[in-house]
Amino acid sequence: MRLEGRKALVTGGASGIGAAIAARLAAEGAEVWVGDIDTAGAEKVAGEVNGHAVELDVTDFESARAAVGAAGGTLDILVNNAGTDEFGFFTYTTPEQWRRVLDINLVGVLNCTHAALPGMQQAKYGRIVSISSEAGRVGSKGSAAYSAAKAGIVGFTKAIARENGRYEITANAIAPGPIETPLLMGAKEFGEIGEKVIETMKASTQLGRLGQPDEVAAAAAFLASDDATYVTGETLGVSGGLGMA
Repeated sequence: MRLEGRKALVTGGASGIGAAIAARLAAEGAEVWVGDIDTAGAEKVAGEVNGHAVELDVTDFESARAAVGAAGGTLDILVNNAGTDEFGFFTYTTPEQWRRVLDINLVGVLNCTHAALPGMQQAKYGRIVSISSEAGRVGSKGSAAYSAAKAGIVGFTKAIARENGRYEITANAIAPGPIETPLLMGAKEFGEIGEKVIETMKASTQLGRLGQPDEVAAAAAFLASDDATYVTGETLGVSGGLGMA
C-alpha cells in the first residue's frame, strides 16, 4: 500500500496501459481519477478500481484544468498516459495527421502538467509520470510524428524536473517498447505491412516478445511512490531491452 492516502489522475485511463496503471495505483492504495475522452470506458475502469471517472480531452487546456479540479484541485500523482498514433510512412501522411498526433501525445502532457503543478507546488509534493516511448529515443518506422512527440516528452520531463525539484516534485518518464495494447495491435489493420511491423518490434527486443500493460503499470507505481523519492528527470525503459545503446 505504498500509495495509501494519495490522489492520482491517470489520463487516457479507459483502456490499455492507462487502465492497467489505474488498477495498479488503486491496488497500492491511491484514490484514482480515470480521465478519458471515452467517458463510458473511463466509467467502466473507475468502477473496477473503486475510483472516479472524469471526462478529459487532453488537447483542451480548460478540460485539463477541469479534470484536476474534479479531483479537488490538488493531485499527489499525475500520470500522463493519453496517446495515439496514425501509422503511415512520413511522406504519405498529412499536416492534419501530424497535428492530431502531436496534440494528443505532447500538447496533452503540457496541458495536464500545467493544470496539476500549481497545487503540487503549494503542497510541496508531487509525482509526475509521463508515458513516452522507445520510439522517442530510437525512432519508429511508420510513426515519425509519434516518435517526435514522444521525444518531446523526454525533454519536457527533464525541464519540469529541473524547475520543480525545490518543491519536492519529481518528474519522470517511462519509455515502453512494443506493448500489447489496442493501439499497437491496430497496426494489423494495415495487413501484411502491419503484421511485419509488429514482428520486427518483437525481434528488436532482447526478450523476443511483446510487453504487457501490467509491466508498464508496475514501473509507473514505483515512480509514483516514495520508493522513488531520489529519482527525477529520468526516462525508464520498459521495453524488453529494445532501447539498449
